[in-house]
Amino acid sequence: MRRISHIENIGECVERILESCGQHVVLAIPLGIGKPNHLVNALYRRIAADASRQLTIHTALSLAVPKPGSDIERRFAGPFLERHFGSDYPDLDYVAAMRGNALPANIRVHEFYFQSGAMLGSTQAQRDYVSLNYTAVARDLVDAGINVIAQLVARRGQGDQVRYSLGCNPDVTLDLIDFMREAGLPRPLGVGVVSEELPFLGGDADVGAADALFDIILCTTPQQPLFALPHGKVDDVEYAIGLHASTLVRDAGTLQIGIGALSDALVAALILRHERNDRYRQLIETLGAGSVAPDLAERIGGLAPFTSGLHGSSEMVMDGFMHLRRHGILTRRVYQDLPVQEALDAGAIGETLRAGDARALRAFDVLPPRLDAKSLRHLVAIGVLDGRSAIEGNRLRLADGSEVANDFDDEQSLAALDRHIEGRTLLGGYYLQGGFCLGTHALYEWLANLEGEDYAGLEMSRISEVNRLQLGHERLAVLQRRNARFFNTCMLATALGAAASDATEDGRVVSGVGGQFNFVALANALVDGRSILMLRATRRAHGRLESNIRWNYGHTTIPRHLRDIYITEYGIADLRGKTDEECAISMISISDAQFHRQLVDEAIRAHKLAADFVIPAAWAANTAAQLQARLKPARDQGLLLDYPFGSDFNDIELRLLGGLGWLKAAMAKASGWHRIAATVIAPGARDGELLARMGLARPTSLKERLLARMLTGALNRTR
Repeated sequence: MRRISHIENIGECVERILESCGQHVVLAIPLGIGKPNHLVNALYRRIAADASRQLTIHTALSLAVPKPGSDIERRFAGPFLERHFGSDYPDLDYVAAMRGNALPANIRVHEFYFQSGAMLGSTQAQRDYVSLNYTAVARDLVDAGINVIAQLVARRGQGDQVRYSLGCNPDVTLDLIDFMREAGLPRPLGVGVVSEELPFLGGDADVGAADALFDIILCTTPQQPLFALPHGKVDDVEYAIGLHASTLVRDAGTLQIGIGALSDALVAALILRHERNDRYRQLIETLGAGSVAPDLAERIGGLAPFTSGLHGSSEMVMDGFMHLRRHGILTRRVYQDLPVQEALDAGAIGETLRAGDARALRAFDVLPPRLDAKSLRHLVAIGVLDGRSAIEGNRLRLADGSEVANDFDDEQSLAALDRHIEGRTLLGGYYLQGGFCLGTHALYEWLANLEGEDYAGLEMSRISEVNRLQLGHERLAVLQRRNARFFNTCMLATALGAAASDATEDGRVVSGVGGQFNFVALANALVDGRSILMLRATRRAHGRLESNIRWNYGHTTIPRHLRDIYITEYGIADLRGKTDEECAISMISISDAQFHRQLVDEAIRAHKLAADFVIPAAWAANTAAQLQARLKPARDQGLLLDYPFGSDFNDIELRLLGGLGWLKAAMAKASGWHRIAATVIAPGARDGELLARMGLARPTSLKERLLARMLTGALNRTR
């Protein structure tokens, strides 16, 4: 253990890093919100100004406040972004430099996951991108020469009682340090930057005094606000996908979900299924969910409310899990003790012990034949025995003062113990396991205020514990993840079951592989697990509608031999174990009707469909208009809200969004804003309050007068 230095000045901390690391600083910082932006910027600027030094950064998901593009976007988004993120949010200097291909020659940044779409035009970022599965990051960084690790930490207590937590990012740091130690490499300089906003979370994240990890604790001002995502809007397509997906979730199973509107739609559908089941079933029937694979819900999912509840095991802890917990769905707890988990899964015991359970505990070897000090501590830790119990010779003295023979192959001892343990509750179970957290302000507030079972039941873990079957503990990991459903999104899918999720056809990286391949491989390794990839059937690119289901594509994230389940707004395609012909038919059946003929013809040319294949008449219903008509009654009844979990926009902004969305779509179809102006401008009421919010109430130029008239026309069209 090394003594921790407590520093209150960023400049002093930078000099300590340079002193420790020499001329080349190789910095590892966590993905997402765990980055200490102020410190990273200070180090970046110090080295950028000194050409004799070098800085290499290894990280992922470098979040940045969005930068509006057009004038009309700036008018709307500018005030909102300042209100949501604050006027002084410390964006990372290297992110802006990478976007502009302006990193200094002595600084390089290697990311394994980009903020989606942020670096498509950056030569520097694309060249230095490292394609890694999430679980391989720590292993593969061992040879990178890491000499400093820095991240935000949460703090509790004072003086000798102080404890630290890695908060929202225990995902890679702990594994990296272990891998480096096992390789015989020196531990990197550890810098923990105290954040008063970062939630203090438990599990692996709680690192106690932190002297095994950190050499420096930096506590300085200004404090760094946590990067909070705005609440997203959910449209008809996303709701349809979420409703289809919700039918595949089995009660008492396990859930992994990502982030974004598709995940919000799935969570909203699960809550509707649980709390308003009659309306949910009506909506599923109206939507035609399951029409492509009519037996799938019955075979692997369900439509009923959740009586046993779900367990969450997901690399990312996001708002959806908070909502599922609040609505009484995320309630199935799992345990890190294999015999306990086996006894629970067999129904031999419950989480609250009953009369006769002592015999069951013995049968599953939770209770050994004789207790020693270690096994006694274990039984106390899992809640079977009270902490006042003690071994005295050949007797076990219980908390009430009674004694039993320390021989639990003896029926009398079991009967006596039974009376003592009846009504006790098992300890140590958790309802949610995650590797990192990212979400809205509401999520961070919820995490920071967790108490009791809600706090103890959230296990923040190394990513190696979440995204794969733990080596040496495979049996337990399988039991914990029973009936696991791994929901993720992809950009495109082929008719034969491959997926492109992270890069364009020419290889430019949109985001990264991240953990998606891990999820798919894990689902494949679990007998009752399923990988479910969700995607919109179409996209609009360069003013033209394109299918997201292609016959072939030049880049693959998930290979076709791992094909499982795909969902679009038009249904579910179950591809596991199916022939190429069956896969092609299923995937084309959930594509948009406009592209059926093209896909069928390509399949026939590739000898995957019979030359006389006839497109079923029912597929013609796969249109946006039909989908909207099916969902409209539920929309009108308030079952499917635009913002199911609230909005960060105020009332005026919400009123503006409809018109702005229409205007954006109209302009995307046109060849220029001046061309669309003539068709958008329409007579009607001018809403002074909305125009004032956009700075257009008193236009002073021809362009502003034109924008005001265009916006008025768009608002009148969508009013």
